[in-house]
Amino acid sequence: MEKSCTLLVHFDKGTPALANEIKEALEGNDIPAKIDAMKKAIMLLLNGETIPQLFITIVRYVLPSDDHTIQKLLLLYIEIIEKTDSQGRVLQEMILICQNLLNNLNHPNEYIRGVTLRFLCRLKENEIIEPLIPTVLSNLEHRHPFVRRNAILAVMSIYKLPQGEQLLDNAPDLIEKMLSTEQDPSAKRNAFLMLFNSAQDRAVNYLFTHVDRINDWGEQLQMVVLELIRKVCRANRGEKGKYIKIIISLLNAPSAAVVYECAGTLVSLSSAPTAIRAAANTYCQLLLSQSDNNVKLIVLDRLNELKALHRDIMVDMIMDVLRALSSPNLDIRRKTVDIVLELITSRNVDEVVLMLKKEVMKTQSAELEKNGEYRQMLVQAIHFCAIKFPEVASTVVHLLMDFLGDSNVASAMDVIVFVREIIETNPKLRVSIVTRLLDTFYQIRAARVCSCALWIIGEYCLSLSEVDSGIATIKQCLGELPFYTISEEGESQDASKNSQQTNSVTLSSRRPAILADGTYATQSAALETAMSPPTLVQGSMASVGNLRSLILAGDFFLAAVVSCTLAKLVLRLNEVQPSKVEVNKMTTEALLILVSLLQLGLSSFLPQPIDNDSYDRIVLCIRLLCNTGDEVRKIWLESCRQSFVKMLADKQLRETEEIKAKAQISNAQPDDLIDFYHLKSRKGMSQLELEDEVQDDLKRATGEFTKDGDDANKLNRILQLTGFSDPVYAEAYVTVHHYDIVLDVTVINRTKETLQNLCLELATMGDLKLVERPQNYTLAPESSKQIRANIKVSSTETGVIFGNIVYETSNVLERNVVVLNDIHIDIMDYISPATCADVAFRTMWAEFEWENKVAVNTVIQEEKQFLNHIIKSTNMKCLTPLSALEGECGFLAANLYAKSIFGEDALVNVSVEKQADGKLSGYIRIRSKTQGIALSLGDKITLKQKGGA
Repeated sequence: MEKSCTLLVHFDKGTPALANEIKEALEGNDIPAKIDAMKKAIMLLLNGETIPQLFITIVRYVLPSDDHTIQKLLLLYIEIIEKTDSQGRVLQEMILICQNLLNNLNHPNEYIRGVTLRFLCRLKENEIIEPLIPTVLSNLEHRHPFVRRNAILAVMSIYKLPQGEQLLDNAPDLIEKMLSTEQDPSAKRNAFLMLFNSAQDRAVNYLFTHVDRINDWGEQLQMVVLELIRKVCRANRGEKGKYIKIIISLLNAPSAAVVYECAGTLVSLSSAPTAIRAAANTYCQLLLSQSDNNVKLIVLDRLNELKALHRDIMVDMIMDVLRALSSPNLDIRRKTVDIVLELITSRNVDEVVLMLKKEVMKTQSAELEKNGEYRQMLVQAIHFCAIKFPEVASTVVHLLMDFLGDSNVASAMDVIVFVREIIETNPKLRVSIVTRLLDTFYQIRAARVCSCALWIIGEYCLSLSEVDSGIATIKQCLGELPFYTISEEGESQDASKNSQQTNSVTLSSRRPAILADGTYATQSAALETAMSPPTLVQGSMASVGNLRSLILAGDFFLAAVVSCTLAKLVLRLNEVQPSKVEVNKMTTEALLILVSLLQLGLSSFLPQPIDNDSYDRIVLCIRLLCNTGDEVRKIWLESCRQSFVKMLADKQLRETEEIKAKAQISNAQPDDLIDFYHLKSRKGMSQLELEDEVQDDLKRATGEFTKDGDDANKLNRILQLTGFSDPVYAEAYVTVHHYDIVLDVTVINRTKETLQNLCLELATMGDLKLVERPQNYTLAPESSKQIRANIKVSSTETGVIFGNIVYETSNVLERNVVVLNDIHIDIMDYISPATCADVAFRTMWAEFEWENKVAVNTVIQEEKQFLNHIIKSTNMKCLTPLSALEGECGFLAANLYAKSIFGEDALVNVSVEKQADGKLSGYIRIRSKTQGIALSLGDKITLKQKGGA
């Protein structure tokens, strides 16, 4: 049978020590050599070696030594050696050890006494302990606190033994008397811990007798008091009112650890607004006073939990939480912003936005690490505030537009997307935003930001002056025409031959990218980065505009966007400009620019020619300007904006539905009791106790106390491991909790014989690890046994647990084996639906190296039905909006996303097409950073996609 282990030491198996060498070193007089030999002996014994001849050597040569280190190692040796025979009787030679322990307990040196008393805490043999008890009790009155505190622990351990109450029947009395006179904080803590574990009533009496002085007690004792309060209140919730007063008084303790534990205890015991507010205040103070980033993150987690349960109280604390932004750590800032954004109301939004604005301005002035990422996070937070409360948009939009030229492309992109949404949702700000955008357009350095800004200019420049300014700005940023001369083209051809390798990195680096509809496209790597310095770009101008630089760098998608914007502006000019001469003049100039862009794309001036899509769009714009009909004009000037409005409405609808889904809570049964606050007896109750009781009643009435477990779901997790006809029947209840899997295995003896040495042997496949070794049990006829096995999980991967039950019977010498069914640990237990931005999804899709491509093979004939089946089977969230999946076109593409408990991202793209025979075909592509999640998710989809199950 596996023994309990109280000692663990690392052992390097590469250099095993020989027993003879150890023995020689122990017999010698060299103290350092003896110490080294003792260490080697202990490590060998801990790793399963048996050195029987060593015991006598140690008794003869090590026991008499006066060296403190040797005496400490001797106690460790005694701790791990076998002290009983096969029948459980104590070995005769242990009498020698017993005499040595007695001498140590009476030793004049306090250290020797203390470590020996500490050693007694790990002894289980009554025969060895019994002769030592009088000496242990005498050490309770020793002058040195080190001896006293270890003597108390020894008394507690002896009292906990199976026969402990017979050996030390008056232990609680002794410790209680000692507690009242003891002055050493550690000794007092140990004494109180002894009463807490062995005589809880005495500990409670002592607590209430000295409740006035509790703030003067040491940190260690205060922590044990909190543990006692939690234990008592769990057993008897009716008495918690008087304990909550103690906890609130301890919130003023000088120790941060005590204060943190107080706040946690307060939240777990009470739902009264006063108590929750006190806990939240405490957490906010810790957030500011503690310098350790890990502590701050833990405190933010606690505040996040409070936010979920007591949002109304946390709303008042929002500015205190925001102070955590003063930390330079990005993780702390991100977590703080996430908490704050869910606590914003119309009352506090102005203060929050003002604080966020100040933080944005700080990022402009200071050059700190990860400033760009922090600014991007702040921009997204302000965006969220402005969309939820449009009245604050006017105070922030102009400030944020200063960052359109940010070198951090993601941050600048967030700003322009924010501006695009605000200009539509806040018509009053349209004129000022358009004016500011035209003024700052030349500062924009990234192609994607330029594209979005050009779309805004094309859609929202409505008046004559705005249209003229828009066209003038684009012309200025494009520079003088032509984009190149014949001589430059010739030079470019020669230069490109010499520097083909260099240019290919920046101009023709292509990689597959996933578009919004799930299809693949090829995009230049230059699109993803900020533009290169103008000095590196070829051109005929000394000072190059941003659009010119990016187009000359090979970005023809941007050239197509410029063409569409110019076409829209000229069409709108036709409506607002009364002079036809001016309209014709501007049309001619726009056509010249478009033709120049086409020429540039088709020339050999750039190593990379124009792509077909961009070419077709520019040609379409030229045709539009040459011949415009009313229908086409309506499409270009109205339909685009209508689509954008519809997209924003869909987004708003999705967010509203999510909020509604979160708000749904379980209700109580119609006949549940509800206590009315005003009819409650208030006799002898403080305001806090009254609040707490009312909150408990409300929880009971709304079903919060009873909503925890779903019995039907529990039954689904029971797995049959053996057959009904097997001599041993076994079934397991599997509980998956984050990094741990707990198997509660019920084993039933179906025979009329006693089964001896019954052992549940398990093995694992995948990233699963068994925590403990199996133990042997004896099972009476037709009786059952509950066996618990703990398994650690280290990654998101489908694992398999397999094994067998081995046992012996009295009349058969050989062991019997019952093979168990395999237990498959489902990947679905580790991943949960999550959301991420479109841009983030595409970035991850491009970066992740593991892809698993699963061909669609299903009996389902409807595309949407198949998608819903995959979403349900994989426990993922569909990022593609429902509006994009509407209609019947015979093709469907959607992106799914989930996150594992280990922080891994799982990306899935479903692309299916309906064939002529009514069947669905296509592919499901899974991408992740790790191989395990891609393979496991692929296997799950392959198994489930057929439909029906």
